[in-house]
Amino acid sequence: MKIFEKFKIGFKKSAEKITSGLKEIIIKKEIDDEILDKIEEFLISSDVGIEASSEIKNKISGKKIDPNLNSIDEVNKILKQYIIDLMKPLEKENFFIKKNKLNVILVAGVNGAGKTTTIGKLGKILKESQNKILFTACDTFRAAAIEQLENWANKIEVEIIKSTSGSDPASVAYKALEYAKNNSFNEVIIDTAGRLQNKKNLMDEYRKIANVTKKIDETSPHEVILVLDATSGQNIINQVEEFNKIISLTGLIMTKLDGTAKGGILIAIAKKYKIPIIGLGLGEKEDDLQIFKAEKFADAFINFN
Repeated sequence: MKIFEKFKIGFKKSAEKITSGLKEIIIKKEIDDEILDKIEEFLISSDVGIEASSEIKNKISGKKIDPNLNSIDEVNKILKQYIIDLMKPLEKENFFIKKNKLNVILVAGVNGAGKTTTIGKLGKILKESQNKILFTACDTFRAAAIEQLENWANKIEVEIIKSTSGSDPASVAYKALEYAKNNSFNEVIIDTAGRLQNKKNLMDEYRKIANVTKKIDETSPHEVILVLDATSGQNIINQVEEFNKIISLTGLIMTKLDGTAKGGILIAIAKKYKIPIIGLGLGEKEDDLQIFKAEKFADAFINFN
């Protein structure tokens, strides 16, 4: 299946909501102030965010759409171009290329975001780029999490460093980086315990894991990725805010987009934080983590038919 088809299928629910919503609003050829206000309100209700929705409204207003043209098509073009202009700078394809030295990726997220599964899918793409991958099971609170990551390691044939349930997560991270450095690995992916962003003790431990990696490589972690569950809607904004305070995020991965009509939240996050978007989870299969492309996202988000 081609990449656009995967985007299109994955964004089906969000795209249907946008398409049907705009059609209900734009029922006449002329787009007046009342229609503009309704478009803005609809975009806000579709999780696009107040700031982005206001900017889109202003762009539509400034365009002075010719009433002889198809108004819905013209609004879709403006919306698509806005998304591309906003999100193109947030593409980060070099994340997946082969690294010539040790690259430490710290992965975080709240419980249930799909973090461990995302690490497995991420590892598969990185391995396909000829990287030597080491998984690190630092979610030591749940034996099931260690087992899940080990299953992924076996599935995609990469090595894993783990310990017993209840072990100190930072010590597991230290052991993994030491092993990676001595055995010429160039990608270490650290799975951390799912944690609520408002639990201070767990966030302190998350910071400790990051700090202990610096004992092996003072420049690490080189990437700090937050995995977000699209079905959480506006709560995602608070997650990005709080995790970014602890350690500056270098990338986002959004999962479960195929199961929600809340895909607009990615636009709101892009506008507010301008953090690179690494990939999008558009299904359950191991190949369903898609490298983020702004134009493909814009097409799939708007043009479902």
